[in-house]
Amino acid sequence: MSRADVERLRAVGLNDRAIHDATQVIAYFNYINRVADGLGVDLEEGM
Repeated sequence: MSRADVERLRAVGLNDRAIHDATQVIAYFNYINRVADGLGVDLEEGM
């Protein structure tokens, strides 16, 4: 991620709080998916 990426997000109307919140959610899902993959967790049926 670079300053230019942040500027593009601002250009479409996101403020610093929205960018921060999105970053936190994205990072959490990235983390939890890696943990699940590492532990060999299978998807729930139907997914």
